[in-house]
Amino acid sequence: MEAKELIKYIRGLGIEVHTSTKARGHLGFFLKNRIDISKNIPEHRVVPTLLHEFAHYIHYGLEPEMHRTGGSFGVIFKEDNPVFEEELFKVTNFVDENSLCVKLYENKDRIKLLIKDYENEIKKDYPEFQRSKKFKQFDKYIKKSKARYLLKYDRVKLIGGFFKKKEDIFSVANVENDFPDMPKAFAYYIKLRSAQRKQSRVSARINKLRKYYTKPCELFARLVEGLYLDKEWVCALAPYSTVKFFRLLNEGYYGELENILKF
Repeated sequence: MEAKELIKYIRGLGIEVHTSTKARGHLGFFLKNRIDISKNIPEHRVVPTLLHEFAHYIHYGLEPEMHRTGGSFGVIFKEDNPVFEEELFKVTNFVDENSLCVKLYENKDRIKLLIKDYENEIKKDYPEFQRSKKFKQFDKYIKKSKARYLLKYDRVKLIGGFFKKKEDIFSVANVENDFPDMPKAFAYYIKLRSAQRKQSRVSARINKLRKYYTKPCELFARLVEGLYLDKEWVCALAPYSTVKFFRLLNEGYYGELENILKF
């Protein structure tokens, strides 16, 4: 399928198609009666992205509040069934490898190992140490140290002095040099706390992506995209969903999407 022919066809339906924008930082973007395809998109991704955004257009016609709510399977498939999310997330993993969050999970595992290493180092001096409980010896020490700011931030700049301003810059990465008199176990605890903050941020990022990728509107759009990329494989990944989809497609429920897929 030629991208130019598809764009011409979609424009013939009265839909604006723009290919010279950055698509709001995405490969493609749909809003009401307009589809933007990023000018920076690789050529082989133009048609799949067009189909993805056109699927949003069709869904919008069925469920105008889909942008706000994320859509519903009850409208998309005329049926609310957990199998749709289960199957279509597999399709999404095939269509968009970013949905697998591989690098994020790898990063999370590295941080987890790092936290364990720090814990073991602390236990060399404080065998009773547990991450889930207060580290009383450290808490007593840190009250009088400027290093206490590193319990919340990885890097801090402290400005002091009345007449002559003085700047002190401290960081978790350089904690041993910044505080040479600090016991090693306490320095490791500060690093452990920093690693836990990183772990929380990674987990939050994974959860945010998972929430985005499992929205019914996104699952539906990636189903349409996947049927173009490899219909046979998508049908194997999502047998129940694709049977339901093609039944509704042939009944005309998805409007012009039937002609687009034939096109």
